[in-house]
Amino acid sequence: MPRLATALPLLFFLWSGFSSPLGADQPEIGLRLSPDRIELDRPEASQQVLVAKALNPQGGADRTVDLTHATRFEVYPPHVAAVDPSGLVRPLADGAAELIASGDSWQLRVPILVRAFASPPPISFRNEILPLLTKAQCNSGGCHGKAEGQNGFKLSVFGFDPQSDHRAITQESRGRRVSPADPARSLLYLKGLALVPHGGGMKIEPGSYRDQRLLRWLAEGAVAATPDDEASATVAIEVEPKQQVLGLGATQQLRVTAIDASGRRRCVTAESEYESNAPAIAAVDPRGLVRASDAAGEAAILVRYAGQLAVCRVTLPREGVTVDPIPQHNFVDRLVWEKLQRLGIRPSPLGDDATFLRRVFLDTIGTLPRPDEIRAFLADPAPDKRAVMIDRLLDRPEYADYWTMKWLNLLKADPLTVSPQGTVAMQRWLHASFAQNKPFDQIVTELLTVQGNTSEVGPGAFYKASSKPVDVARSLSQLLLGVRIECAECHHHPSERWGQDDFVGLAGFFTGIKLKKLPNGEDAIISRGGSDLPHPRTGEVIPARALGAGAADFKQAADRRREFAAWVTRPDNPFFAKATVNRLWAHYFGRGMVDPIDDLRDTNPAANEPLMLALENHLREVGYDLKAFTRTLLHSRVYQLSDEVDETSANDVQNFSHALVKTLPAEVLLDAICHATEVPEKFNGWPAGHRAIEVWDSRMPSYFFTIFGRPVRATVCECERSDEPSISQALHLLNSPEIEAKVAHRHGRARRLAESSLSPQGVIEELYLATLGRLPTEAETARMLEAFAPGSDSGDGAAAGRGGRGADVMARAAAAEDVLWTLLNSKEFLFNH
Repeated sequence: MPRLATALPLLFFLWSGFSSPLGADQPEIGLRLSPDRIELDRPEASQQVLVAKALNPQGGADRTVDLTHATRFEVYPPHVAAVDPSGLVRPLADGAAELIASGDSWQLRVPILVRAFASPPPISFRNEILPLLTKAQCNSGGCHGKAEGQNGFKLSVFGFDPQSDHRAITQESRGRRVSPADPARSLLYLKGLALVPHGGGMKIEPGSYRDQRLLRWLAEGAVAATPDDEASATVAIEVEPKQQVLGLGATQQLRVTAIDASGRRRCVTAESEYESNAPAIAAVDPRGLVRASDAAGEAAILVRYAGQLAVCRVTLPREGVTVDPIPQHNFVDRLVWEKLQRLGIRPSPLGDDATFLRRVFLDTIGTLPRPDEIRAFLADPAPDKRAVMIDRLLDRPEYADYWTMKWLNLLKADPLTVSPQGTVAMQRWLHASFAQNKPFDQIVTELLTVQGNTSEVGPGAFYKASSKPVDVARSLSQLLLGVRIECAECHHHPSERWGQDDFVGLAGFFTGIKLKKLPNGEDAIISRGGSDLPHPRTGEVIPARALGAGAADFKQAADRRREFAAWVTRPDNPFFAKATVNRLWAHYFGRGMVDPIDDLRDTNPAANEPLMLALENHLREVGYDLKAFTRTLLHSRVYQLSDEVDETSANDVQNFSHALVKTLPAEVLLDAICHATEVPEKFNGWPAGHRAIEVWDSRMPSYFFTIFGRPVRATVCECERSDEPSISQALHLLNSPEIEAKVAHRHGRARRLAESSLSPQGVIEELYLATLGRLPTEAETARMLEAFAPGSDSGDGAAAGRGGRGADVMARAAAAEDVLWTLLNSKEFLFNH
C-alpha cells in the first residue's frame, strides 16, 4: 500500500486537533458549523459548509438563522484545499488541513482530509457526466433533449437513457465529438466551453469542476461504464435544511447530499438543480442560495440530482404582526386562520351582502342575480340569509347547466371529434348527474366503465376523443388524479418519482377498449380483455398497475377498467379525493391549494396542507356529495371575505387572506352582458332564449367566444381556457356593433328604464344592480346623473331635432345607454370579486 494512503488518516487525526496561527477558537453559544468533518476523495469533489445560529439556544431552539454568506472562510494550510466566499470547499492536493470560519467575535473549525487527488478513481459516465450535462441544461427539452435533438445531436431528456446518450456522444457523427487521444480537442469539450461557435453558448466555465471532470473522462477513454457504476449510482438525495423559517429579505444556503447504493454520502450542492414553486415568495439561484422576498408566505424549493428529488419548505412570516381571531363558521376558517396567524397576515373583513350575493351567484350557477333578487336579499334582516341563499342556488337548474358546461370542456366533448350526437349524449348524462346530485365517485365510475353506443350512453364519447390506451391514461391521470403522468411517457418525470414503467403500467388498464361500428353507422365502446404493454425503450412487458401500486389482478374482471375504477374510488386512494378537492377549491376561491390544480406531487405541496387533508376527509365523509361539500366551502367565512387588503396581505396570493379577483369565463361573461342589457344572444342554429352556458357545441362560430378564450376541448387541462386579458377583448367591448346593438336595443333594459316613470336616479340604481350587483355610491350617482343633465351629449344629442315627450324619452334612453355601456366596460363588471 502506498505510504501516502496509510499516512493520510493519521495526518487527518493530527490536523483535527491542530491549532492554527490564526488564533484560538472563540465559540459562540448556539453557533454551529457543519459538517463536523470534510472528506474529499477526488479532484472534482466539493463540500458545501453551512453556518447556522440558533435564535433561542437556551430553549432547545428549532429555528436558526443562516450565517453562511456572512462568514469569513479560510483553509490552513492553503495548499490542500480552497474555499470560496459562499463556503464551498474544493481540493487542491492530497493531505490534511483545517477550515476556519469566523465572524466578528467568534471562530469555528472543522478538519479537512483530501485523498485520491493524485490517483482518483475513474469517472462514471452515468453517475458523474450525465449529471454534469443536466446541470448545464445540455439535455433539457429546450436544447439537445428535445424530440428532434438540436443540430443533429440528440440526448435523452435529463439523461434517462445513459446507453443511447453515450452512443450519441462517442459514436454518432463519425465519432468526431470525442478525441481520447487529444481530449482538449474533443468537439464536445470545445463546444461546451464555447471555444468554437456553439448555438447554446458557454455551458461549462473554463477551469471549473465541470471542465476538469469532462476533460478527465475524455482522457480516460470516454468509457461507457466503470466497475463500480452500480455501487456508486445515486439512490437518494437529502437537502439541508428540509424546512426553514426565514425573515423577509433573508437568505438560506442549501446543502445537498447524494447517497449511493453502497451507502456512501457525498456533497452535490454545486451539481444539483434548483427550482422554486413560488419565486415571488422565495427564489433560488443555481448554487442553492434561497432569497426570501418581502411577501409573507411559503415556498417549496425543488432539488433535483441524478433523477432523485428532494424538497426544502421555506416559510416567510411577517414578524411582529398581531392577527386577531376571526369568527369561525366551520373548520375551513380555523385552519386558514391558524396559517395566517403563523405567517403574520391579517385576513380581510367580511364582504358586504351585495358582494357576497354577486360572487356566490357567479360561482355557483354562472349567472348574475336580478335587481329584484338583490333588493330582497339586501332588505332581508334574517341572520341566516346567506346560508338560505346558498341552499337555494344549489337547487336551481342553472347549477346543473353551469357544471355540465365545465365538465363537457374537461371531458373533451368536441363535436368534430366525437360527433354532435356523442356530445349531446354526454351533455345529457352530465346534466342529469349534476341535477340529481349523483355522488362524484359514482359519476367517475360510470365514466371509467361505460360501454355501448356513444350516441346513446353519456360518457362513451370520451373514449372517442381519447382513443389510444396512452391517450386515456394521460387524460384520466391528469383529470381524476391530478398527476401529469404524460411527462413520464418518454422519459423519467423531471419533478416526480414516476418513470416510463409507471406510465406504461397505467396505460395497461385501457388496452381492452375497442371502437366498434354499428349497423346504423354509429360507434359503440366495447371493453373486453386487454394485454400488458411493452416498455418503449427496453421492450420489457410491464404489468398493468395503478400509480404507486402493485401489479393489478384481472382474474375477476373482464373489463380492466373496472379494476382501475375500484382503485380510483377506494377510500385510501392518495390522489382522487385530493384532486377533486383542489379542483373545487380553485373554482370557488380563484386558486387551488396546489397550483396548477392538476399538478399534484410531493415537490409541489399544498399551500395549506392541514386544510387540504381536512377537506379530503370531509369529501369522503359526505360520500362525495358535491353539493354538501360545496355548501361547506360557501358557508365558510373565508369564502365570504372581501377583497380588501392591508400591508400584510397585499402580496398574498396563496393563503386566502382575502377574496381573489377571478376572470369571468367567456360563456358566463356573454350571459352577463345579455342579462344586463335584457337582450338574449341568438346562437346559430339554436332556438331563441338559450344561454351560453347551455350551448354544448364548442365549435359553433362565435367571435366573442374566440377572443374571450372559450376552450375548443382538445385537452383535459383547465389551462386550455384562456383567462388573460387582451387588447382584442377591450376593443370588442368598447366598439363592437354586437355590444352596441344590445345596449341600444329597443326592447332592452336601457330603453325600458328610459320609458318608465323612474327618476334618473332610479334608472341609475337599476342599471348598477343589473351589472355590478349593488347600489351606486353617492359620488357615482352624482357622476352618472351628469349624463341625464340638459346640455350633456347624452341628454340632448340624441333628441336633437325632436320635441315633446318623444324627445325627452330619446334623451333619457341615450343617457341610460351611456351609463349601461360605461358599466359594462368597468373592471367591476368584467370580473368576479
